[in-house]
Amino acid sequence: MSFYESQVEEAAIEWLPAWQHVYGPDIAPGVLTAERKSFGDVVLVDRLRAALLKLNPRVPEEAIEDAILGITRPKDIDLLRNNHAFHRTLVDGVKLEVRNFDGTTSHEIINVADWQDPDNNEFLAINQYTVIEDGHNRRPDVVLFLNGLPLAVIELKNAADEGATVYDGYKQLQTYKDQIPSLFVYNSVCATSDGIHARIGTISADWDRFMPWRTIVGDTVAPKGVAELDVLLKGVFNPRRFLDIVRFGIVFERDPEGGFIKKLAGYHQFHAVETALESTLKATAAMGDKRAGVVWHTQGSGKSLTMVFYAGKIIRAPELENPTVVVLTDRNDLDDQLFGTFCNCEEHFQQTPVQAESRMHLRELLDRPAGGIIFSTMQKFSPDQKGGEHPLLNTRRNIVVIADEAHRSQYGFAARADSQGRITYGMAAYLRHALPNASFIGFTGTPIEQIDANTREVFGDYISVYDIQRSVEDKATVPIYYESRLAKLSLDAQVAPKLDEDFDEVTEGEEVAQKEKLKTKWAALEAVVGARSRIDQVAKDLVEHWEERQSANAGKAMIVGMSRRICVELYDALARLRPQWAADGVMNVVMTGSATDPAEWQRHIRSKRGREEMARRFKDENDPFQIVIVRDMWLTGFDVPCLNTMYLDKPMRGHTLMQAIARVNRVFGDKPGGIVVDYLGLADELKKALADYTASKGEGKPTLDIAEAVAIFLEKFGICEDIFHGFDRSNWKQGTP
Repeated sequence: MSFYESQVEEAAIEWLPAWQHVYGPDIAPGVLTAERKSFGDVVLVDRLRAALLKLNPRVPEEAIEDAILGITRPKDIDLLRNNHAFHRTLVDGVKLEVRNFDGTTSHEIINVADWQDPDNNEFLAINQYTVIEDGHNRRPDVVLFLNGLPLAVIELKNAADEGATVYDGYKQLQTYKDQIPSLFVYNSVCATSDGIHARIGTISADWDRFMPWRTIVGDTVAPKGVAELDVLLKGVFNPRRFLDIVRFGIVFERDPEGGFIKKLAGYHQFHAVETALESTLKATAAMGDKRAGVVWHTQGSGKSLTMVFYAGKIIRAPELENPTVVVLTDRNDLDDQLFGTFCNCEEHFQQTPVQAESRMHLRELLDRPAGGIIFSTMQKFSPDQKGGEHPLLNTRRNIVVIADEAHRSQYGFAARADSQGRITYGMAAYLRHALPNASFIGFTGTPIEQIDANTREVFGDYISVYDIQRSVEDKATVPIYYESRLAKLSLDAQVAPKLDEDFDEVTEGEEVAQKEKLKTKWAALEAVVGARSRIDQVAKDLVEHWEERQSANAGKAMIVGMSRRICVELYDALARLRPQWAADGVMNVVMTGSATDPAEWQRHIRSKRGREEMARRFKDENDPFQIVIVRDMWLTGFDVPCLNTMYLDKPMRGHTLMQAIARVNRVFGDKPGGIVVDYLGLADELKKALADYTASKGEGKPTLDIAEAVAIFLEKFGICEDIFHGFDRSNWKQGTP
């Protein structure tokens, strides 16, 4: 180990002042002060025993020994399954049938840690901790122990060595995981640093999910110049914070194959949950205003998972006395998606979420004295008769309503008259009738529009903001580039589609017939956008653009059309140009429909299960299904990391536009960014969305103009050419590494 690397190690130990420090060789097997019988022992059993006796004074020693045996003997050959089982034991305790001192038996939970009082635990940092397993002799730089259990491994690299990077530290951790897996059965988090950069993740995280931790206290980002390792160690491993991260900031999400993906809360998620809990306790108090606030975390940065962490935290908050959590969305597909995410993490809640199937089922679910995680669309809170009041369902104060995308137009308390003169209200009014003492918290991926008073009236103001600039800097998302292709279509100005200021968004299942005031306007615009000559021009340009895009950066594409008719006809136009795309299933239309729709649409209309199968295929990077054509499906709450291109040919604005284009900002391998290709002239709408974004104090731009990016590239390239003037650069152009 180089001198400089030893300095990094020493600095790491110094940045953990609350952790007792022990030098690994001082407790190694064979020395006088040994705490391990062999180098294959990764748990410090004597320290574990002492902690269990301290935490469980009424439990006989025989039961403590049984608990130690259960902890130190993994039951599976799969590392991640063993790690999952241990995590549940660590958080929930060891469940045993215990023979008591008086001869009776009882079922007891042996606590492994004191989650309320950090001082009741032992925090130990050991550097140079040698482990030998199956002939592999490895020595991680720093291992952190909680009550004798190795919960964290930190690998450090020499910053003075140009060849040693933080990524090398990650690769070293993967080697340890493969060669000395016993150490990682008990692992909560792994961290790596080269003395300059630092990253943290879980044993199942790929490199692109090893993330920086940029705060120490609260969500204020540490200033540039402060060592990332210093921030990470102090921010994560403060004893109180570390206990909360382990207990509330780690989930094992079930994957479609029946396995697990271990996920760690990012710093923005963890601190958002801490702030949201505090605001929720104030809102639900006797004198609280029932407004817990709005969490704005930019699309793609893990908003759904933040909601999972938040729900898990408030459920266990003793002040809330086993609350009922109601999760609201405004569309069935979003309800299904979010419900699926919560169900995949149900162990985190120690109860199973339930989805309301109808208005009557929802009312039955809410008629309870405590507890429960209930999913519903807002529409199920509608009264029995239009213009009527919603019946009272529950008057408890410990009911928390979590609203996904909390700035929809359906929220609000104000009354309004419909075309028949009947009085109706915003959904918040019906919710208040049903749950008069419930508190509301909103989660959104886009900023609240400045003219939107409803959201603030219902939820309050922002309590946590994670904007685009921070998300891209943290590599939680990739940048989005904007490219206008209107000029490529060579349309006459007289026939180019125009966006009207009064044109409302039309959503799935709500075409012309249900929006009488827009019928003529919608039909006129749809006729221009859907003209056969224009569809053919769009199809021709799209094929050229996509094939060029694929040659440079392989991925998947989403085409957004204005109506189902246009989606089907655009599919046909593309199939005429590239018959093999249709024959091989490279492209598909995904939309809802019925038997009354035209015959030529029927092959594109699938059942709910059929659409779910299409979604599974589209998310699979190896599936030949590359191009999907949609009208409204999959535009929100649908994550496909390998999706890198969106073709927009539909009028959109505001948060709906922002949510749609964010489909391409997910991190995936070496994907440098996503591209939004505009065929309808949405630049002005993007500028208006940017104005709302800036007014909400968001930093960074939602999209970057690709023409500007190219101009900057050419400028910098010209500077490089000047610097290397006179040098032979032929190998750079033609050679191989």
